[in-house]
Amino acid sequence: MKQVIAALLIIVTIISLIVIAFTINQVGQEEQRLKSDLQYRSTLLAESLKETVEPNFINKSEGYLQTVVERFANKERFAGLGIYDNKNEIIAVSSSIPEATSAASQIVANAMDADKATGDFETLESRKFYILALPLHDDQSVVGALMVVQNAAYIDDRLSEIWRNNLIRLLIQASLLSFATIILIRWIIYAPIRGLVETLRLARMGGTEQSSGRLTSSLFFQPLVKEISNIRNSLLQARISASEEARMRLEKLDSPWTAERLKEFIKDTLKGRNIFMVSNREPYIHYTENGGKINYYFPASGMATAIEPVMQACGGTWIAYGSGDADKLVVDKNDRIKVPPDEPKYTLKRIWLTEEEEIGYYYGFSNEGLWPLCHIAHNRPIFRKEDWEQYVSVNKKFADTVLSEIKDCDRPFVLIQDFHLALVPRMIKAQRPSATIGLFWHIPWPNPESFSICPWKKEILDGMLGTDLLGFHTQFHCNNFIETVGRELESLIDLEQFSITRHNHTSYTKPFPISISFPNGFDKSENQDVKNEKEKLLKDLGIKTKYIGLGIDRLDYTKGILERFKSIEIFLSKYPFYRDKFTFIQIAAPSRTKVKKYRDFAIEVEKEVERINSLYKKNKWTPIVLLEKYHSHEEVQKFYRAADFCLVTSLHDGMNLVAKEFVAARNDEKGVLVLSQFTGASRELKEALIVNPYNAEQTATVIKEALEMKPAEQTKRIRDMREVIKNYNVYRWSAEILKTMVNLG
Repeated sequence: MKQVIAALLIIVTIISLIVIAFTINQVGQEEQRLKSDLQYRSTLLAESLKETVEPNFINKSEGYLQTVVERFANKERFAGLGIYDNKNEIIAVSSSIPEATSAASQIVANAMDADKATGDFETLESRKFYILALPLHDDQSVVGALMVVQNAAYIDDRLSEIWRNNLIRLLIQASLLSFATIILIRWIIYAPIRGLVETLRLARMGGTEQSSGRLTSSLFFQPLVKEISNIRNSLLQARISASEEARMRLEKLDSPWTAERLKEFIKDTLKGRNIFMVSNREPYIHYTENGGKINYYFPASGMATAIEPVMQACGGTWIAYGSGDADKLVVDKNDRIKVPPDEPKYTLKRIWLTEEEEIGYYYGFSNEGLWPLCHIAHNRPIFRKEDWEQYVSVNKKFADTVLSEIKDCDRPFVLIQDFHLALVPRMIKAQRPSATIGLFWHIPWPNPESFSICPWKKEILDGMLGTDLLGFHTQFHCNNFIETVGRELESLIDLEQFSITRHNHTSYTKPFPISISFPNGFDKSENQDVKNEKEKLLKDLGIKTKYIGLGIDRLDYTKGILERFKSIEIFLSKYPFYRDKFTFIQIAAPSRTKVKKYRDFAIEVEKEVERINSLYKKNKWTPIVLLEKYHSHEEVQKFYRAADFCLVTSLHDGMNLVAKEFVAARNDEKGVLVLSQFTGASRELKEALIVNPYNAEQTATVIKEALEMKPAEQTKRIRDMREVIKNYNVYRWSAEILKTMVNLG
């Protein structure tokens, strides 16, 4: 629509300029014509009157002369007459033009001096007049002058009328042209193109069978229609072939998992049973831009990054808290919206929380209590009774919403995500025993001694044991959970099956190391120009350097950001060769800014960057560039490809998908991953350079090793890690969880 408005503005502007130029020319010509006509008529009138006035002037008949000028006063455009002697004294003048005498005196004098008719236009009392003076003679000399005054205001009126008529004509023409252009674009161009776009969209989404009726019959677009029809048919054939191939791969355990294979797996395994994903964080957040336009963004969440491709592949309903300021404006009456917004593949059902609920449940109990408790990152957990009460209340709100959504479903699958909703499984199971419920815990599970400090530990464990399947990233976390339950609850534990039976219900615990939607190694055809992309990226950031280190995290104290900065300081101190040749870029998306600990941590990070930069800065070079803002997936990919190494120094992490995303982004099979031993990813990506993030000296040495690693070794390590992610991507992760849930339910 913006393009249409811009086109109309350009057209109207051009037409306006043409009309204005034409009107200026027309007005000039008309003004010249009217003035010439007035001058001509004034001269004829003066000559005819001269024959009457001149004899009487010579005879000194002043009374008669006054009678003559009064007779001609104020008739139509004729304003009046004036008669002067050769001393420029008034002999007779029309009473209608007394003010004209002073203005006319010079014209009269000029006429007598030159002994010829003299005229000019004058403005008197805001009115325009034409004054003409004609010399009067006796037998030998000039004895006076006859002045004729004509009303010239009608000339300006006529010129104004021309402008007014032309502008009205322009307005009508512009309106008709705009209307005709809109109709033309809407029915002849926009409507057919919209049909073509919808055809391609449906074909891309897999709806090629339904898209055939969308093709336009416009003769204007027939060549394009033909090509799009061919593309649609090709997509249909390709999709059929992909489905057949995916179906054949189901029996081949060593074949790579793709979105198509997951779809076929779900069709074959779930046999029509509905999937409901439940999480605190939503995958798409709608917000209002300046100017009122509604847009959306994808949150900086590892959970959302991992789960969203699965939902796109298998469909279903995702239930989550609507946190965007425009979220309520885009949902239907049942608080649902189809997503992704540009290519809908599943339903997002939003839950609304009050500010009090959000503060107590999310910022309070979840992030000031459970988060530090589970991460054991040397930050004291804070537990408040009022936060716990909000946590229980919000968990019940989520459970009630899920129960409402699944009320008409036979044996639904409910997969709950993370520590925010630990009580939901038991609440659902109590009302719908036939539902198959899974809970995946995205953060570490601490040892029993650490978890025992939680005042509501038994309630949390009992809530989690409402599941049929409880998943963690690693076997170590499973062991910790089993041991914690054994110490805190009366239950029957089977260490062979890793099952826990409580209140006649059995929950199974199993590790499922989460991954990403890795493109299975078939993405080298993209052929990004990494060198030029890197140069442009650094130029945009104003960075001049040879080597790039990269850190990408939320501003969270568990990510080891301060520890990695300390290691960089030591690295620059021990290896001065790299000063002004090495820059570390830290992307730090703001996180949980309503929690004081996170606000204080952000300030501490900024101060540490300033301190280190002040020690080593040289000319325009600084060792650390801190980017405290959210970056989209596409933007982050550019940083991954530009970096010589990626530094992941989490103090404790369930998995850390940044490590896997960095490896997946390196299509050039270059770059080095430096990875904390306290991440779940370190148990899979064994070709990374593993460090203890608390040992800054060790990390500094490893940074040097990463920068000096030979290209051949980089390629070998990256290639091996890419193979690991290829063989166990998020589609396989999802398939294994769902298959296990099917076997249990």
